[in-house]
Amino acid sequence: MRYDDFRRSDDVEDRRDEGGGGFGGGGGGGFGLPMGGGGLGIGTIIVLGLIGYAFGIDPRILIGGAEILTGGGQAPSYQTDRQSSSNSAKRGAPTDEVGSMIAGILGEIDDRWSEIFQASGQNYTGPKVVLFRNATNGGRCGMAQSAMGPFYCPPDRTIFLDTSFFREVETRFRGCSGKSACNFTTAYIIAHEAGHHIQNLLGIIPRVTRLQQQAGSKAEANALQVKVELQADCLSGVWVNREAKKRPNFLEPGDIDAALTTASAIGDDTLQRQATGRVVPDSFTHGSAAQRKQWFMTGYQQGTVQACNTFGGGS
Repeated sequence: MRYDDFRRSDDVEDRRDEGGGGFGGGGGGGFGLPMGGGGLGIGTIIVLGLIGYAFGIDPRILIGGAEILTGGGQAPSYQTDRQSSSNSAKRGAPTDEVGSMIAGILGEIDDRWSEIFQASGQNYTGPKVVLFRNATNGGRCGMAQSAMGPFYCPPDRTIFLDTSFFREVETRFRGCSGKSACNFTTAYIIAHEAGHHIQNLLGIIPRVTRLQQQAGSKAEANALQVKVELQADCLSGVWVNREAKKRPNFLEPGDIDAALTTASAIGDDTLQRQATGRVVPDSFTHGSAAQRKQWFMTGYQQGTVQACNTFGGGS
């Protein structure tokens, strides 16, 4: 992926020098991949103790409870009166290589989605991004921790990223190989989180939340969650389509394959099989490897929001 000419967004808050921790309070939401130290991330204990893996959005926000979460079944405490960050946080586009790339990806995501929204007569306001290490205050979504992976907090319209996660994708989950491909995998993941932001702006997340609160079973609520996650995969593909048209030199050989490899690596079936040797489809919350690849490619090939109707059946 070539990103030297990307527009750097200033909607970045860099807390990587905070040192982590020190906030307490309720838990946050996350990507859901265990990243070492201290057990499973939020959203990983489902029904029979199998692991569900997220691509960004807190299941508590969508389901409206703590049904599939760790922490002894206690509902999260979304506190609004805590300081959002320490005084050491830096605001604006970071200047280090990883931070600059993330700011560039965010800038391009905002520009392409602004164009899409404007074409339909709507206004677009992009998400903010918080970079951190280990742990930080996740605002109204509680504590953000590395073990959660990247996640989007709908109430605050903010994406939380521990930048060490992208190295985990490369080395632990083997989601990419080579600098260009791994850079594109980073873009794919951030575009997925931005997809949740698009869903939030379009009112999809609040509607799904209500449906999940009314669901008659965890399996039914999980099925709705899968549709949300697959749609975010598709919306990330829409951004890649639009970006490639805007910047013909954006993609390099192997980039799309890297995204598909990552999608496969974090499919619910792949990770459940690795963790337990079993696959329980009713416990899926983010889709199988095949589904995630399918919906990313649908967005990438068709390049329209309309193509991402995962709620229309057949997903």
